[in-house]
Amino acid sequence: MQYKMVENMKFDLILEKAVESRDLQAEELEFAMQEITEGRISDIKIAAFITALKTKGENAGEIAAVAEFMRKHSTKVKTNAKYLVDTAGTGGDNSRTFNISTCAAIVAAASGVCVAKHGNRAISSNCGSADVLEELGVKICTDAKTAEMQLTNMNIAFLFAPAFHPAMKKVAAVRKELGFKSIFNLAGPLANPANAKKQIIGVYDKAKQNKIAEALQILRTEKSIVVSSNIDEISISEKTRILEVSDNKIEEYFVEPEDFGFKKQKLGKILVETKTESACKILEVLNGKKGTARDIVLLNAGAAIYASGFVNSIGKGISLAEKAIDSGKAFEKLEMLKTFDKRIGD
Repeated sequence: MQYKMVENMKFDLILEKAVESRDLQAEELEFAMQEITEGRISDIKIAAFITALKTKGENAGEIAAVAEFMRKHSTKVKTNAKYLVDTAGTGGDNSRTFNISTCAAIVAAASGVCVAKHGNRAISSNCGSADVLEELGVKICTDAKTAEMQLTNMNIAFLFAPAFHPAMKKVAAVRKELGFKSIFNLAGPLANPANAKKQIIGVYDKAKQNKIAEALQILRTEKSIVVSSNIDEISISEKTRILEVSDNKIEEYFVEPEDFGFKKQKLGKILVETKTESACKILEVLNGKKGTARDIVLLNAGAAIYASGFVNSIGKGISLAEKAIDSGKAFEKLEMLKTFDKRIGD
């Protein structure tokens, strides 16, 4: 997507437009982001800009424009993987569930698809994907060469967002200080450094789900499923609304645990307070323990496998995910991640 720069544009005029709750054009977003990331805008004005967009309500075009800017300025990860998928989400659902999508990513990779999981540390929750991976003993990937080797050798890499989006450093401190969810929570998952054209994205806010799907459509995703329930995952406790984006169309449908042979279960058994507790839940699942944690991981891993194009239904994806866990391959995948640096060094 190429944007023609608007001549004589001033950041202050764009900021004023946002403050007045007027939607911004893609060219305006690109200009504003360029000014911000190149250090020409004060933190106060950056905070005002983020807050104005939040108050106005970010539309799909704005989300897509920020995602496109982030993609353009990211550190690229090259891969020829056919079934490449990302399991990033917007986070911030405040549900305190363990890191379901991180566990699902490991299971999906063990099932035969290639996963370039794009993630960060906790911003609005108590444990981000990077936090729990470190707790599990996995060294976070911070450079493209290592990520490319991991994708080639193990079918999986966890791409630490701050390392692959150096241009966003100026925004990071302001976001942390503001503390609330912003356009970057929505655009970030759409800016995978490995250019993953297939994704499963969990959305913390059902009102944002349509916008994320429409933004993916603008960005010409090959196939993505955007999910929203009482958490930012496919839920084990209630109906989940799915927007599937492919062939430049958006299809809406709903799934329930019973559709795939699971019983509805309360989330209480999979709530955690610390990264240690989250890591323990992941280990239990990968070691084959039955229960709510396993079931919700199977749902989401199955959906990720489906989104990759490796199978033609979520149900078939779940079957592969079950085999990956029960055969021990999913746990082996985690062990491979933990020892990758040592094995490469040897």
